[in-house]
Amino acid sequence: MELSAQQVADFDEQGYLFLPDLFDPAEVAVMRGEVPDIFAQDREEVWREKDGKAVRTAFAAHTYNEAFRRLAAHPRMVGPVMQLLHGSVYVHQFKINGKEAFDGDVWQWHQDYGTWARDDLMPEARAMNIAVFLDEVTEFNGPLMLIPRSHKRGVLAAGHDLATTSYPLWTLDRATVTRLAEDGGIVAPKGPAGSVLMFHSTLVHASSPNISPWGRTIVYISLCHVDNHIRQFKRPAWVAHRDFTPIEPLADDCLMQLAAQAAE
Repeated sequence: MELSAQQVADFDEQGYLFLPDLFDPAEVAVMRGEVPDIFAQDREEVWREKDGKAVRTAFAAHTYNEAFRRLAAHPRMVGPVMQLLHGSVYVHQFKINGKEAFDGDVWQWHQDYGTWARDDLMPEARAMNIAVFLDEVTEFNGPLMLIPRSHKRGVLAAGHDLATTSYPLWTLDRATVTRLAEDGGIVAPKGPAGSVLMFHSTLVHASSPNISPWGRTIVYISLCHVDNHIRQFKRPAWVAHRDFTPIEPLADDCLMQLAAQAAE
């Protein structure tokens, strides 16, 4: 998959691209079918909310689940990122964010590269996120909120919030978020399962708690240029990966191949 010149220009200007229906319902079904088993596992990669029950995020599922291993090397995921980052990439981080009905907690305003630079010593912001909606994302179930053009501000001052949620995060203060939003506004891409959202690693973003009766599961794959790999290894390898091997994209029908094998 290759982005058009207009899509590349839009990403450079706004800091994100939204691609509805990039994966069809059959492909989504392959991935969604794996989530309950992953969320039920009692393993360190599955991080829960403060209640100790609802899943906040399941890290590194691509290392122990075949469907998500294939997603991490899917050409519709890897191709556009290689195009935007001008070269080979590796998986820096892989997570399935639960945002469970009624119990999904807030993700505070932050920049992902802010964390990667401070905690992992990633040299430059030559990395980005690409997210796949496994559920329909609406205005009710905690959509991701983005501040367009905020990626142009570089790495912003942040505080290490260890108390608000179960997951430590480098967060921005209210004055900074207000100033950025007054300039760029706030958008919340919404759409059906199978939609894909790509955004720059310094784009400021957040999501509110999900108090609706509808869950919202999104897979986030953070890809980094292989020359820009992290230099510090203080976080667990299942949070910030240490395998910098360039991804070899699989066939475009790799998810359906898996479904066919399961049906045999």
